[in-house]
Amino acid sequence: QVQLVESGGGLVQAGGSLRLSCAASGRTFSSYAMGWFRQAPGKEREFVAAIRWSGGFTYYADSVKGRFTISRDNAKNTVYLQMNSLKPEDTAVYYCAVDLRDMGSWFGYEYDYWGQGTQVTVSS
Repeated sequence: QVQLVESGGGLVQAGGSLRLSCAASGRTFSSYAMGWFRQAPGKEREFVAAIRWSGGFTYYADSVKGRFTISRDNAKNTVYLQMNSLKPEDTAVYYCAVDLRDMGSWFGYEYDYWGQGTQVTVSS
């Protein structure tokens, strides 16, 4: 079993920045991709960003491209999401997830483990 713990969420004004972290612990695997998803009230969960084990491949939703940056530290089993130029529409609960196939999929059902989420609120 893998445990994922997100941190770094909070309340920020529009135009501000936050950095989310997600630390993985428990069972270890040789390689895996990690992703960030978010879910706003009344909306479906949506893909935000993903990064493969090597870190050389990253993927972003169009809505965050150029503003968010995903990175990882494999020695610490941690993935980060640097969020800049935040907008009120970025308000959501942000979840990290592990993809054991190391594909960095856009689809949540292809991820094997999920964190509990961290709230991000952007005020206008």
